[in-house]
Amino acid sequence: MLIREYVDDDWPAVWPIFREVVTAGETYAYDPAATSDEARALWVERPPGLTVVACDGSEVLGTAKMGPNRPGPGSHVSTASFMVASGGRGRGVGRALGEYVLSWARDNGYASMQFNAVVESNHVAVRLWKQLGFELIGTVPEAFEHPTLGRVGLHVMFQRLT
Repeated sequence: MLIREYVDDDWPAVWPIFREVVTAGETYAYDPAATSDEARALWVERPPGLTVVACDGSEVLGTAKMGPNRPGPGSHVSTASFMVASGGRGRGVGRALGEYVLSWARDNGYASMQFNAVVESNHVAVRLWKQLGFELIGTVPEAFEHPTLGRVGLHVMFQRLT
């Protein structure tokens, strides 16, 4: 698997992943009716952020975006978001992307990484982030409307990088 910087020609492969993940309604609070252009504006980061794709040959299996969590006085804290295609799940794509963004954040001088909204019922992601060194620092109760579970919490997760 190769993780590389996103280029504009990748959007036709990233868009179906975005649409699949968002329309499932289980992990992101993005509008499922978002158009391709709206989704691209949400997902593709501008510097100092970065968007990457995880590829197996020419197949895009997943994508991640990363950058400062907040501007100005909060810009020493990084954040990241991840999406893996259903065909890429269980193949280590999420872990590889997680390790990549942590390395990127350290290399770019961030003091820590914060995930603002990990859906508490997304047990695979919560377990992975804990394995990669994140701690659960709080949960906003009933902050996410899950399509089958109803209102579930959103975890805030944190890792010091320096």
